[in-house]
Amino acid sequence: MTSPSSFVTREATVPCRVNLIGEWIDFNGGTVLPMALAPSATVQITANGTGLDCIKSTHFAMSQNFAIDAPAQDHWSDYVRGALQYARGRHWIESGQDVSVDSTIPVGAGLSSSAAIIIATLKAASIGLADLDGEALAFAAKGIENTFIGVPCGIMDQMAVALGTPGTVLALDTRDCSYSLLDLPQTWSVVVIHSGVRRALSDGRYRVRRDQCLEAAAALGVDYLCDASLLSIDALDGELVNRARHATSEATRSRDAIAALRTGDRSKFGRLMNESHDSLRDDMEVSVPEIDQLVCDAVSLGADGARITGAGFGGCIVALVAHERLETWWSALKLRHPSIERVV
Repeated sequence: MTSPSSFVTREATVPCRVNLIGEWIDFNGGTVLPMALAPSATVQITANGTGLDCIKSTHFAMSQNFAIDAPAQDHWSDYVRGALQYARGRHWIESGQDVSVDSTIPVGAGLSSSAAIIIATLKAASIGLADLDGEALAFAAKGIENTFIGVPCGIMDQMAVALGTPGTVLALDTRDCSYSLLDLPQTWSVVVIHSGVRRALSDGRYRVRRDQCLEAAAALGVDYLCDASLLSIDALDGELVNRARHATSEATRSRDAIAALRTGDRSKFGRLMNESHDSLRDDMEVSVPEIDQLVCDAVSLGADGARITGAGFGGCIVALVAHERLETWWSALKLRHPSIERVV
């Protein structure tokens, strides 16, 4: 059992992220462009000397207790408990923990609240006990999502929240995890808007599409679906050709977007975002009608580009707007969609 002298509260804060472009290609060998955002998750942990983890959150009214070795239960606390079990396995902590999660990240919005919570928990648990850099934390968090939570995600979200800082864009090669941090031009405003449509990745739709991408890559004889040629994918059957068309075209869009960002070409970057949304809607089939209408209106009212962000099925859109037009544009969009909320 943990001694009373070790009942010290440890705390860590980690931001959320929005992906500007490069969606559904982090496990397909593509380059992605996520950006850290100001909303964040703060996790406090204190050893309680028992065999239970007692977890509470500002998002939920009740605290709940779980045995320290309990499996995932399709509960919001799974992300915390997976990280705690990982930390116990490495002897960073012992026995149960009293955990408090204070998050300003909208739940189910597609902004990687799960990755932020896992990494914040790992950071808090390892304070003074392990010297972990951002990449090590990201890979640990990915393993927790894959094995404990059961979501076969890629590495993008974890790297984005572990390495990114608000106002910079992470250009991440998901094959070797090499990356560069690019400044967002001061004349660009990136706006993240919660549609009000909740989404979850544990309901199976994410896994189905991921498996389809892997099946398409195997059928084409490539290690990564992003390596397939647009000509070769016509040999695929049914939905696989759609998934492959998205991966190959999105990989090209992402590379072109990096070039546009480096040169400050907002118009081109926005056009690529619009094309990305069309592909996510038609080829990946991960959008929903409410999101489609919101994206359409965002562009018609003056955004350079807009798209669904995250894995899809609801959540948020991200829009690119000229800084000087931001407030006028937002007022018009809010008038047309009163229930939407601006995250940043």
